[in-house]
Amino acid sequence: MTTSNAEAIGSSDHAPTTDNRFGDPWVLGLSMGFVLAFVGLSLYDVELVSALVGAGFSWTARYLGSYFQILLLLTFFIALGLAASPAGRARMGNLAQPEMSTFRWLAIILCTLLAGGGVFFAAGEPVYHFIAQTPPAFDAQAGTAEAVPGALAQSFMHWGFLAWAVLGGLTSLVLAHAHYVRGQALRPRTLLYPIFGEALINGRLGSLIDAVCVIAVVAGTVGPIGFLATQVAYGGSVLFGLPDGFATQLVVLAVLAGIYVSSAVSGIHKGIQLLSRFNVYLALAIGLVIISFGPTVYLIDAYTQGMGAYLGEFMSMATMTAQTAPDWWMKWWTVFFFAWFIGYGPLMALFVARISRGRSIREMIIAVCITAPIATTIWFTLLGGSGIFYQMSGAIDLAEPLSNFRFDVATLTVAQALPLGTVMAVAILLLTTIFVATTGDSMSYSISMVTSGDDKPSSALRAFWGCTLALMAAILLYMGAGQISALQQFIVVTAIPVSLVLLPSLWTGPKAAYAMAREQGLVG
Repeated sequence: MTTSNAEAIGSSDHAPTTDNRFGDPWVLGLSMGFVLAFVGLSLYDVELVSALVGAGFSWTARYLGSYFQILLLLTFFIALGLAASPAGRARMGNLAQPEMSTFRWLAIILCTLLAGGGVFFAAGEPVYHFIAQTPPAFDAQAGTAEAVPGALAQSFMHWGFLAWAVLGGLTSLVLAHAHYVRGQALRPRTLLYPIFGEALINGRLGSLIDAVCVIAVVAGTVGPIGFLATQVAYGGSVLFGLPDGFATQLVVLAVLAGIYVSSAVSGIHKGIQLLSRFNVYLALAIGLVIISFGPTVYLIDAYTQGMGAYLGEFMSMATMTAQTAPDWWMKWWTVFFFAWFIGYGPLMALFVARISRGRSIREMIIAVCITAPIATTIWFTLLGGSGIFYQMSGAIDLAEPLSNFRFDVATLTVAQALPLGTVMAVAILLLTTIFVATTGDSMSYSISMVTSGDDKPSSALRAFWGCTLALMAAILLYMGAGQISALQQFIVVTAIPVSLVLLPSLWTGPKAAYAMAREQGLVG
């Protein structure tokens, strides 16, 4: 890149689009209106809310599952094509050099995108697929050695390449170009600007689009926050004899909210970055202990076989439908996860665009679509593979808790079976807490960007949304963990409109990439 090009890249910056401290009143009103309506209706008639959400969840999973799968597949493969193209050399965000080091950048990505959910399923999901139900793409008998590769492969499918790609593979390119080059705000509606122009950006429809995306993320984030409280309270009960009740869960929520609100208020370059780095170091330490003192050879063999099965059956797992698999299985596993990631998509893309300024398109796509998924599969093997090993050896028995989807029990049981049992259990509970905190702080920050229209939202707004997420989790936990599950299922319903926001990026993403490459003199 020439000096003139580098200067041009760094010559433009973005000014806030609004002077209102709390941003677009329509986005704020619609988002908070949903929070109040969901909580209020739940207090009035819990069963009615659960029935309505359940019906919408079932309909969406049955009739739109294939559409969600195709969207994820196309996003992944088009992103890989862009990374390999000449446009892959273009730098995002009008900046010649990245704003932060590669390690810090990767740490934030790893701890932000799938952290809040993945930590709950890393130990339990592979064991579930091993003992309870062999995934439909495989025919090995459950509970046998032959079932291990398929169990790991199915977990990799849910949390691997496709899941990560939809969280920023193409959409971040559209947002980076629109924001840093054209001066548009970092908001979900900006993803549709290339198609609908200013009328959408400045109209009420744009506010509605932003609000729906915020609601999806609220639904998806309150779930991990609430379930973290139940998991830590359960762990405290088993390990230290603490009462496993709402009071303990409330204390956990208060501590968790204090951590992630403080992190969000301090900003990306302080709290969010420090929290992410600490979590990566802790995860590396836990992984090192497992691979050094655990069933080392077994885990290496299991990962090799699981990754081989994942790549070999990639398309069959990715395109599995209710016609070739049990309807309940698709609804509660593949379609649920894919819809969950779609619901997160726009706001995660905002965050990726915000922290990737100065990175090349190729760097960003490789980090989000390749590096992070591989790290995720390794983590699932360390915990889930260990769980399968101890299940096969008879050291633990997770058949009953996993048949009831008690993943909090699975995580703690596997942790206690690891070398340095109690120490590892405490370390994994701490890691889980910080992982959820990194999701809480990044989503508080992202929601604040959406509602304010500013890539550096006020501290008050970040704190407001962070506290709102924790308060909503506390109220729903008070009514019972079932309402947390109902809210999390609601993200599958919101995935319908959110997917329409993501869909145009299949062609606007490549256009944005090549536009940046032309502006930087990299292509003709």
